[in-house]
Amino acid sequence: MTGLQRGLYEQLITVALEAQLRELDAKHEAFRARLHGEEAADRIALHLGTLIRRAISGLDAKRRTDVGVQLAGQIVDLLNAAAKGVDAADAPSPAGEVLQAIASLRPDGTAEHIKLPATPLLDTTLLTNAPGEPRIGFQLQSEVPSADRIDILMAFVRRSGIQPLLELLRRHRDATRPLRLLTTTYTNSTELSALQALRDLGADVRVSYDTSSTRLHAKAWLFHRASGYSTAFIGSSNLTHSAQVTGLEWNVRVSGARNPDVIDKFSAVFDSYWNNDDFRPFDEAEFRELTQTPASGPRVYLSPVEIRPEPFQSRLLEQIELSRLRGRHRNLLVSATGTGKTVMAALDYQRLRGRLPRTRLLFIAHRKEILEQSLATFRHALRDAAFGELWVGGNHPTHFDHVFASVQSLTATGLANIEPDHFDVVIIDEFHHAAARTYKALLDHLCPIELLALTATPERSDEEPILHWFNGRIAAELRLWDAIDQHRLSPFAYYGISDGVDYRGVTWKRGRGYDPQELSNLVTGDHALARLIIENVAKVAPDPDSMRALGFCVSVAHARFMADQFCEADLPAVAVWADTPPEQRRHALEALKAGELRAVFSADLFNEGVDVPSVDTLLLLRPTDSPTVSYSNSAVAYVARKQSPFAPCWTSLASTARSFSSTAGLERYWAAAESNWRNRLRVASPSCPAVVICNLMPLPRKRCSRIFVRACLPRGLQRRASCSAWRKPHPTSRSRDFSRNPDSSSKTSTPTTTAGPTCWKRVA
Repeated sequence: MTGLQRGLYEQLITVALEAQLRELDAKHEAFRARLHGEEAADRIALHLGTLIRRAISGLDAKRRTDVGVQLAGQIVDLLNAAAKGVDAADAPSPAGEVLQAIASLRPDGTAEHIKLPATPLLDTTLLTNAPGEPRIGFQLQSEVPSADRIDILMAFVRRSGIQPLLELLRRHRDATRPLRLLTTTYTNSTELSALQALRDLGADVRVSYDTSSTRLHAKAWLFHRASGYSTAFIGSSNLTHSAQVTGLEWNVRVSGARNPDVIDKFSAVFDSYWNNDDFRPFDEAEFRELTQTPASGPRVYLSPVEIRPEPFQSRLLEQIELSRLRGRHRNLLVSATGTGKTVMAALDYQRLRGRLPRTRLLFIAHRKEILEQSLATFRHALRDAAFGELWVGGNHPTHFDHVFASVQSLTATGLANIEPDHFDVVIIDEFHHAAARTYKALLDHLCPIELLALTATPERSDEEPILHWFNGRIAAELRLWDAIDQHRLSPFAYYGISDGVDYRGVTWKRGRGYDPQELSNLVTGDHALARLIIENVAKVAPDPDSMRALGFCVSVAHARFMADQFCEADLPAVAVWADTPPEQRRHALEALKAGELRAVFSADLFNEGVDVPSVDTLLLLRPTDSPTVSYSNSAVAYVARKQSPFAPCWTSLASTARSFSSTAGLERYWAAAESNWRNRLRVASPSCPAVVICNLMPLPRKRCSRIFVRACLPRGLQRRASCSAWRKPHPTSRSRDFSRNPDSSSKTSTPTTTAGPTCWKRVA
């Protein structure tokens, strides 16, 4: 048999193909059909197009344009002589140019700029939201500016999906260009606030409330262009954040120039739906009435702690166990906030209980709230409601077998009363505080069989070392960007707003940041700044009337001032701080969760060990150059939640624009993950990993890039993202490689700090 394979064909028979068909063996038979007159133009044009493309592609790149234009001219002459409908004027211009746009002139006489789509107008392609490929959300944003009309057919519309497009669509409508949307209430997924936002910018919206028969499930966009170069997107992506950015969604981008029949059918079917009585003009009152669902029973609150570890937690616990099998009994677990460090510590302790002859436990933290949450987690994980005793504030242990103690209580009592080997297992939470004198004294004194330290941020802005307690190793690690990439935490939308405040007069010291009192005096009482904050929150929050926000402030006075300003703007808010009675703090969070408050403002509170899953918006109003503080504040919103596909984070750009040096000490923070990002990172690139939506208000481009890098990306990659804008580390700065691999060779320089005490060599 020839190279022809068994199967179906719609191929024009050429002389060469005819010869191949004559050589078919006796086991195969070819079926032919007369080329139908209705199909002749399309089939022959397709064949000739293939030949022309092959011929021109085979030429040297420098000759393709000139020779191709000559060939096209000769073909046009032949067609003009042989048939109607083709004129000699259809031949390409000898200059070999392509018309890209016809632009209107602006009042100053200059031509408008019409942005090109991310995918060329002639291309029909498949988009899958794959890593390194432009996301569907980015593609849609690039299509809007050049469209003369837009038709959207969307089963579900949510505020998280429409938010990044609102400004572009508003400009589209401001230019009096039509925008039509057809959607449904099927499964009650479409949000009222999303339709309100589209209506307010001038879109014509129609809704089908029939969830039984029509059940529209299509997701499609049609960008009409009067030039004839219309484009369409047809696929699986609804107007939600996950579908536009992070989901495994497939969408076909159709070029009207290449596939006009698809565009024509799309337009015709859309118009038929538009004129169907099932789709009614959007009315807010009707939408509320027809989408209300009765309660289906009492509300049940399940414990946030699961006895069985998640797969990623099991992997981290296995890495800790591997470290112990290699003779290392001081281990550091670095895991992003919200990934269950305390749960993993409890499960690890449960495993040690089955192996060690005695398992007296000391769990150390620096706040009462952290200790109470940790004790509850251990009791649930161990299935023992009486497990453990608190040693904090007015609470004192009785048996001293399983103690959850604050570092303040331990040091106040005096370490001399505690035998170094009294506790067999010591767990220290928020270990980045271990550079403090009190922690050093504890670590020098205690001599457990196993020590496990927990933190999300082992790097300190003052570059004080803590890894020397573990011989420079991190036993197990799950960083923030990995946790988000693995869908263990919620992504976040980062909005940077220029506040116009001049911070240059505020005293600033390296390692300590801004002077707190001077900073508080500057921002407290600034009503213009407060109004700017409220206006921008109203713009970017998914729904200001139902948002649950935490605001991190400079001082107590600043927190109280912001709460007053929000209340005056009909956004109920309160302020809490470290001295607020615990009952009032709990009441504030419960009121926020219940929807009675829109915001809770705090000063030096909620930074660590706090899980507030009801929060959907953060207001970062505290200027800082500390990545640890920024991370701790933001991490409250990362915890994966069903209610929200992403967590909006709002901050003032001026609040982060003080110091951008990339020091060697902080740069090593990201060394372990650098290989995963090096080839993926592109600032403001459509293929940047879908960890954030970065929305920076108009500022000089270099400043925007620097803020984006500082706020959202690993320090070790910041200079790669914006090399010209960053100071390089001093050539004499020491850098160390804290590899994830416990067996990594010591090609790193060991810090000149005292190693852990020799009594840590104690074994069971």
